[in-house]
Amino acid sequence: MSHLLSSSVSRRTLLRGMAVTGFAAVMHPYSLMAKENTAHLRLMETTDLHVHVFPYDYYGDRPVDTAGLARTASLIRGIRDEATNSVLVDNGDFLQGNPMGDFIAYERGLKEGDAHPVIKGMNVLGYDAGTLGNHEFNYGLEFLDKALAGANFPVVCANVAKGSLAANVRDDNLLLKPYVIVEKTVMDGAGNSHPIKVGFIGFVPPQIMNWDRGHLEGKVNARDIISTAKAFVPEMKEQGCDLIVALSHSGIDGSSYTDGMENASLHLAAVDGIDAVFTGHHHLVFPGPAYEGIPEVDIEKGTLFGKPAAMGGFWGSHLGVIDLMLERDGSSWRVANFTTEARSIYEKEGRKVTPLTESQQDVLDAVKDDHEATLAYVRRPVGKTSAPLHSYFALVADDPSVQIVSKAQLWYVGEMLKNTDWEGLPLLSAAAPFKAGGRGGADYYTDVPVGDVAIKNVADLYLYPNTVRAVEITGALVKEWLERSAGIFQQVEPGKEDQVLLNPDFPSYNFDIIDGVTYQIDLSQPSKYGPKGEVLNAEASRIVDLQFNGAPIDPEARFVVATNNYRAGGGGNFPGIDESVVILVAPDTNRDALVRYIVQEGTINPSADANWTFKPMPGTSVLFDTGPGGKDHAASVEGVNIEPYSDGVDGFARYRITL
Repeated sequence: MSHLLSSSVSRRTLLRGMAVTGFAAVMHPYSLMAKENTAHLRLMETTDLHVHVFPYDYYGDRPVDTAGLARTASLIRGIRDEATNSVLVDNGDFLQGNPMGDFIAYERGLKEGDAHPVIKGMNVLGYDAGTLGNHEFNYGLEFLDKALAGANFPVVCANVAKGSLAANVRDDNLLLKPYVIVEKTVMDGAGNSHPIKVGFIGFVPPQIMNWDRGHLEGKVNARDIISTAKAFVPEMKEQGCDLIVALSHSGIDGSSYTDGMENASLHLAAVDGIDAVFTGHHHLVFPGPAYEGIPEVDIEKGTLFGKPAAMGGFWGSHLGVIDLMLERDGSSWRVANFTTEARSIYEKEGRKVTPLTESQQDVLDAVKDDHEATLAYVRRPVGKTSAPLHSYFALVADDPSVQIVSKAQLWYVGEMLKNTDWEGLPLLSAAAPFKAGGRGGADYYTDVPVGDVAIKNVADLYLYPNTVRAVEITGALVKEWLERSAGIFQQVEPGKEDQVLLNPDFPSYNFDIIDGVTYQIDLSQPSKYGPKGEVLNAEASRIVDLQFNGAPIDPEARFVVATNNYRAGGGGNFPGIDESVVILVAPDTNRDALVRYIVQEGTINPSADANWTFKPMPGTSVLFDTGPGGKDHAASVEGVNIEPYSDGVDGFARYRITL
């Protein structure tokens, strides 16, 4: 096993060179080692494609080398050539995630018989099976049905049922088939052909019932992943499966299992009868260091509870690969050995990206018309901005890219609440920076210059097709909302220079700024909440001088807060924020509200008003990284003393804030 893994690493470097130069592929050691009654079966996975067929950034309106199924297709075809036998699957989140997805869903629509562009691209590559991700539900069930109708491969999901859940899991009236058994013919090492039955069972996070409640409530219900697997896997065995592969659109979480767990892939691997797990949802790579230190996770061998597993990044960046050496045992097969990897379409050193694959022309051709129509869609101007819209400093100061979203939400919700019981209540708005570097890299920032604002800019300001919601909460909960958000910052020691400011485990989309109040953040205090919303220090208080209309906020006062369906449905685990406090479920997306606001205003002024700052801390400074484009805007940031410090890593620029 260890010899094969080390061989695989050296082969990977060689094979990447072959992908670029076009040399013939070298067979995987398992294909070379197979003998009579032993066979090499290669399992390949794409996951979290999010409509990235072309290697193109529609928000930036430029080609890229780090994404696109057309580029992944080169890996798929090359890897097929390295193996005697292979299958290809998709692990969900393919229908939504870039402007092409929105264009098809909101502008063009799907008529009966139309094929969705991402499905067109996938059909070219001959997938054997796929499953649903949570974002497949963003556009509603009718749209999902039409999109799936164009697929030339089965799409399965075991834990979403029509109507109410039955008393017994197997009695649920499922939205899709729970699993599919693909009957393949494999060739052993002696050249003999044998039948094999490979079962693929699919799972989606049950949190879809919160995240897309407006589309799903009263129509479907979702079950726990693990209990569903324990019900159907034995049935798959009864149906004669030689191998069972879980298509788990769910991440890897080392926490103890709980019913309804969002990221359940680790515990899914422990279910008896499952032979291999493809995972996703996290937009990470496995095997790899992202999951180091989690019990029962081996980041070198690529195993979860000892079983082979892989996660192929996102947007087509990687291909998850599980290689199985199968041994015929009577009339069935067993896994004798395995290796796993996530093979990339590019290499990155600092800001330099080296592509390792070329796009496959037939995949591009299948989606060419949709691509060109999307370009026309995103380039359409809707208004003008009198100041730059950028997010380079969104995590350290009040920011124009967040400010304009809050202004649009306040305008939209204010209109919706006219002549209702809530019209007279104080109205606030919560919004977070979506493009703020992080895993997206040093170029992953909003940057819209003065002048025309096009639809591509609106999509850039608000990445997700969330829908507008409003909640009614107390002043005390407004403070807790902000305490949860302030967990993005490390605790800072007074009087010490150049301390790291940001917690790298805290996603920027959970850093909500609340407009309509003013406040300071005291970095000398510990965070009350952790990155997942867990209570770390119950008595801690970072939010100080919290005021509404120039006076300390009344903990008992009632406020309406404009937000989105993700946050209002409990997303991010914010204290007290869930469906029970929702007063408005709007029919429009936050993007739509933003477009309408810009159209109404004609020319917008997105300048931030510095309604939040850090509490002064004499003799203290902190460091943070942002994109190199921030140098053009640093001098104009209000409410904070920012100066360049040094070059960061991976192309970022490092700045110092003197507190």
